[in-house]
Amino acid sequence: MSVEIRKVSTKKELDAFIQFHYDLYRNNAYDAPNLYSDELHTLSKDRNAAFEFCEAEYFLAYKDGKVAGRIAGIINSRANSKWNRKSVRFGWIDFIDDIEVSEALLDAVSQWGRSKGMTEIVGPLGFTDMDPEGMLIAGFDQLGTMATIYNYPYYPRHMEQMGWEKDNDYVEFKLMVPERVPEKYIKVAEMVMKRYNLHPMHPKRSQVFGKEQYGRKVLDVVNQTFGNLYGYSQMTDAQIDEYLKMYFPVLDMNLLCLIEDWNTPDHKVVGIGISISSMTRALQKCRNGRLWPFGWWHCLRALKFHKAECVDLMLVGILPEYQNKGANALLFYDLIPRYQKYGFKWGETNVEMETNSQVQSQWGPLNPVNHKRRRCYLKKL
Repeated sequence: MSVEIRKVSTKKELDAFIQFHYDLYRNNAYDAPNLYSDELHTLSKDRNAAFEFCEAEYFLAYKDGKVAGRIAGIINSRANSKWNRKSVRFGWIDFIDDIEVSEALLDAVSQWGRSKGMTEIVGPLGFTDMDPEGMLIAGFDQLGTMATIYNYPYYPRHMEQMGWEKDNDYVEFKLMVPERVPEKYIKVAEMVMKRYNLHPMHPKRSQVFGKEQYGRKVLDVVNQTFGNLYGYSQMTDAQIDEYLKMYFPVLDMNLLCLIEDWNTPDHKVVGIGISISSMTRALQKCRNGRLWPFGWWHCLRALKFHKAECVDLMLVGILPEYQNKGANALLFYDLIPRYQKYGFKWGETNVEMETNSQVQSQWGPLNPVNHKRRRCYLKKL
């Protein structure tokens, strides 16, 4: 039977779009399924602040009367303007192991992008860099993280069979939490504090949202640090407000380390290290991405009681003008003892561009293992 592609246009169809991932990956040992509420927020055009500068369409593939795949088509006008590209992105791509299905889904986004004047299709990418990106091409037997995509090994095989080209590769590393803070971090951190008057600090929750506005300062550093990386578009004020409300209330302040420059009158925030206890096992226990009836307990245990062996390094960033001063060593100098106290055994980095040797060099004293690789694909329209 041929594949039928339907554009998502109703709430019921959007529910089927979100639900398909839970069905396809049910009982998978490595996938970290997102919460249904988070997916609904991100994909809803009246809720996600990214729709200030993005437009999107969602498509479902049906075969034999059943949902067989899904895909989102996204046009980020800010990113296209910054990088001088006419790209339509594809994201939220999932499909059964049937190349007719995967080809039909990608054709649907290609046709939509072409109708909007786009000249290329690229992905998997989200609305912005704050969404998961890159198709997993190595590390299928490794535990996924909340911030990344997990997919079956047949996904990249389909892409290669259809003739898609590599546009960008990301790498991820597994880092063992040492019994002692590596001597290199100690020496560099102590030198940085003495020579440059840079110091680590952990804001109180009241300071994140209060008049000190530490939450906004953190996201300002993200904007400045990642501004020139692949496909990045600056977060707007509305997006910053949205992320502050969505994510910061659940952060453990002991795992949010900021680097301040005490030479400045207002102790300028020049670096950030955001990490959380791994949520993967907890999310796997949230049936269909719901917190009720019992998912909330598993998430609480992971977030508040640190009942996980892994810590996820969500964001690590240093302002460009401070990157050659050893400020990143201060983050590890401060955070490693906290990881030890919480009983974490290893850490997972977030995605890093394969060409970003400066970022990758900072993991050296932690015996990093490159255990995952993911790819963004490109095809001209």
